[in-house]
Amino acid sequence: MPILTELTLYPIKSCGGISLREATLTEAGLMSDFIYDREWMVVDAQGQFMSQRDYPKMALITPRIKGETLELRAPGMLRLEIPLDLPDPEAASSVEVQVWDDTVKAYDCDETTATWFSNAIGVPCKLVRFHAHAKRFANTQWTGDIKAPTLFSDGFPLLVISQASLDDLNQKLLAQGRDALPMDRFRPNIVIGDIGAFEEDHAATLRMGNVLLKPVKPCERCTMPSVDQSKGAMATDPIDILQTYRSNPKCNGAITFGMNAIVLEGDGQMVRVGQTIDVQLDFQ
Repeated sequence: MPILTELTLYPIKSCGGISLREATLTEAGLMSDFIYDREWMVVDAQGQFMSQRDYPKMALITPRIKGETLELRAPGMLRLEIPLDLPDPEAASSVEVQVWDDTVKAYDCDETTATWFSNAIGVPCKLVRFHAHAKRFANTQWTGDIKAPTLFSDGFPLLVISQASLDDLNQKLLAQGRDALPMDRFRPNIVIGDIGAFEEDHAATLRMGNVLLKPVKPCERCTMPSVDQSKGAMATDPIDILQTYRSNPKCNGAITFGMNAIVLEGDGQMVRVGQTIDVQLDFQ
């Protein structure tokens, strides 16, 4: 029986994740201790989002939920604690930021935080937080008539990958004398065990108790899986292997690995590592 084997929350887009035993599933993605997935984002001076694609050292910024703060650590840096209390949406400083094709209103974090991130990454930048009045939705080309909210994710509230899919890729890498890759290279929120390789590609729905997810779009891959999350540096690049068998006609031939998903039922329900998942397949 398929089971949920990993849950990972990424409070800050393109920074380290937090491995969880349980989390609240919301329409906008995972949430724990009232921290949402990709609730914060690092931007440059023009308000453009920054990611490990260009700044792999971002992987070394590791978060931890500590009481009423989000504690951040990075090599050579004193720890930074960010208050979790939401700012007053009417009074707090705000800024327009860009994440892919979307312009989104965000809270502008303070100068101390901006200086910390600039030093940690090595370029001028600042941290922003998704604004209480901001609205952002997944592309309806893939969700149909469902308006699926998301925060600063690349475009969808959840990313799902099966362990067997990674095992299949690693077998191909090992056959060429290359290192196997850990799952964190692909940064999923949910990992499924005990299903076949790439069955998530063909899942019509995923049910976990009162929660019902719908995989809607294959996740197109760039250079980020080549970033060693433990070193914050480029390492083994699996793209050349993936392109031999993961070019997806649904995405104009782009290389895909994992499925972006939305929430159909169960907003506010808990999901837990170890619980079973009813995977309904649809090969049409």
